Amino acid sequence: MTTNSFPADFFERQDMSDDSFFYSTPRKVVHIDENAIGALTEVYRELLPAGGTCLDLMSSWRSHYPPDLQVTRVIGLGMNKEELRDNPQLDKYLVHNLNQNPHLPYESNLFDAVTCAVSVQYLTNPIAVFEEVNRVLKANGVFIVSFSNRCFPNKAVAIWMSTSDEQHIALVGQYFQMSSNWKDLAAQKTNPADGYPLRADPLYVVSARKV
Repeated sequence: MTTNSFPADFFERQDMSDDSFFYSTPRKVVHIDENAIGALTEVYRELLPAGGTCLDLMSSWRSHYPPDLQVTRVIGLGMNKEELRDNPQLDKYLVHNLNQNPHLPYESNLFDAVTCAVSVQYLTNPIAVFEEVNRVLKANGVFIVSFSNRCFPNKAVAIWMSTSDEQHIALVGQYFQMSSNWKDLAAQKTNPADGYPLRADPLYVVSARKV
C-alpha cells in the first residue's frame, strides 16, 4: 500500500525543492530539549535489544541511544555526511534521501531494531518507508518512531502541519497499520508537562514489532 491511499495534497510541502539542498549545511543542534532527550533515551533503554544490530533512520550527529547500551552495531542513514560522521554512536553511516528513494539499501531480516527520532514528519512517502523498515527488520524486531511538536515547517508534510499532537500519534499509528506485518502497536507520551518546566518539549513515541 502507498500514500496514494491518502489525498495527494497530504504530502505536499511549503518547500518542494530537492531535500539535498536543504540538508547540505550541517545543523549540529538538538531538536528537542534536555528533558525530552532524556525521556527518549529511557525509551531506547527499555526497547532496544542488548547485543542487537540497530538502524538509526534519518539520523544526524546524535542518536540519543543510552551510552551504556551494549549493541553489536549501529548504522545511521541520513542526509548530511558531516553530521553522520560526527555521531559517536554510529559504527557505519550512509547518506540517503528517503523522499527520492524509499528503498533501504540493506538486505532483508538484518536489523533487530530501527529508530526514527523527530523526523517522521518529513517523509513524503511514509507507507513505502515503513514497509521497507519492516522488510529489513528481523522477526519481532522493533521500529521506534518518536516526535515532538517542533519541526522545520517548510519541510514538514501538509497533513502534519494541519493536525494536532494527538492526531500525529494517530497518523503515525496509521502508517504502521497501512504498511504490512506489524504487531504490538503502542503509543505513549513519555515527557508529560507535569514535573517539567512549562516550556518543556513533549515527546511522543509510537512503536510496533515485525510479525
